[in-house]
Amino acid sequence: MAEVGEIIEGCRLPVLRRNQDNEDEWPLAEILSVKDISGRKLFYVHYIDFNKRLDEWVTHERLDLKKIQFPKKEAKTPTKNGLPGSRPGSPEREVRKTLDLSLQPASAQASGKTLPIPVQITLRFNLPKEREAIPGGEPDQPLSSSSCLQPNHRSTKRKVEVVSPATPVPSETAPASVFPQNGAARRAVAAQPGRKRKSNCLGTDEDSQDSSDGIPSAPRMTGSLVSDRSHDDIVTRMKNIECIELGRHRLKPWYFSPYPQELTTLPVLYLCEFCLKYGRSLKCLQRHLTKCDLRHPPGNEIYRKGTISFFEIDGRKNKSYSQNLCLLAKCFLDHKTLYYDTDPFLFYVMTEYDCKGFHIVGYFSKEKESTEDYNVACILTLPPYQRRGYGKLLIEFSYELSKVEGKTGTPEKPLSDLGLLSYRSYWSQTILEILMGLKSESGERPQITINEISEITSIKKEDVISTLQYLNLINYYKGQYILTLSEDIVDGHERAMLKRLLRIDSKCLHFTPKDWSKRGKW
Repeated sequence: MAEVGEIIEGCRLPVLRRNQDNEDEWPLAEILSVKDISGRKLFYVHYIDFNKRLDEWVTHERLDLKKIQFPKKEAKTPTKNGLPGSRPGSPEREVRKTLDLSLQPASAQASGKTLPIPVQITLRFNLPKEREAIPGGEPDQPLSSSSCLQPNHRSTKRKVEVVSPATPVPSETAPASVFPQNGAARRAVAAQPGRKRKSNCLGTDEDSQDSSDGIPSAPRMTGSLVSDRSHDDIVTRMKNIECIELGRHRLKPWYFSPYPQELTTLPVLYLCEFCLKYGRSLKCLQRHLTKCDLRHPPGNEIYRKGTISFFEIDGRKNKSYSQNLCLLAKCFLDHKTLYYDTDPFLFYVMTEYDCKGFHIVGYFSKEKESTEDYNVACILTLPPYQRRGYGKLLIEFSYELSKVEGKTGTPEKPLSDLGLLSYRSYWSQTILEILMGLKSESGERPQITINEISEITSIKKEDVISTLQYLNLINYYKGQYILTLSEDIVDGHERAMLKRLLRIDSKCLHFTPKDWSKRGKW
């Protein structure tokens, strides 16, 4: 058995931790750093195949030294991907799947079998036999459809036919999963060599993303998620802030944030909850509060309903606040790499009002000019307000702004694991709401297209298609793609909507979009 003094950076061994059910478990972990405090050694560990937000400092009592794996000698000298200042990444399991966009029609006998569910909604994509492609052509392309909605009885089938052009989605924007065959969904992951992507932010814990969400295979070169050469440096892989006090909440950061070095040794970092300026001590904060006259975020209040308000903040006019907001957000967003160049961005901060002022709940940012139709750059609900419906409210508000602008929008990729879950849930509920609201007029069959769903919701076409694929609703039947909405899905949607109490009221929005292409408005 190895001794405690033999443990070095790069070693792997089981580490004791408590899971969500408050049970002990021994997942494999990697030692990222070792420090000595008053003669006692502490080890910073990253749990393999777990999100980085679970990384922590542990004592040797929690290490299983019997199963220690020492790093290979040849892995000590090379730098990762040839980048200076980076140490070799730990060997991790690489999942590589091939993007298969070939659609093989299933036999009518196999896919046309009778389903036991009495209520069904069917979307049909009429595609030419010689060209079976993912629907999603240009909006201006003429669409033809013949559709029908039979009287709604429990024993009958409701059918809504949706016809979309046969033009394939361009490969760089197309969802990287294909339509299911015989009801089984196919998934494909766009492999990114050299590193395994891990993420962060809104919803429940799920660490992986697949390319059905339009994740680009190459690092972004623009926006707030631009690739950072030092991202994998050993310093940025470790949390550097122990605790943040923000108003009446104490927050435990999940990730590294580039606060000044002298603040990283403090047990608690104190933030003013209105201007987000940081201080070394409670005395510093109290002294600041006597001078700070803000009781809400700077900028224009563009929405208020009940106690919920949204403020629009220009990253150029309110640079100090925007930079402080980015530093706070980086504590909970692993992929965010923009902190100081806030000029090209607008920030929409959601607050909750009480007698003391407007308290920050979450925010999202967006580029003033986006060539790729992004309506969200970064989005975050602060941990004390998560799992209370605020995440979906932020997403709904971003699409409400897109509706006023007359555009369709999509969030920047890659989404965090929790952000991905929130977006998938929002897209699913919004699209199902549209489909279930279709009614027969004068006995004729109602008509709807993918483009019309996109225009009604301001959700980008590719996200509409990927959501239908993710829900595994599309089947191939008699030369057509059919989306079958079962009674279980309808019931599940209705239950989910009953729980969704927070909604955006468009009547309470006072927002006038600006033409940011004219530099004078910056």
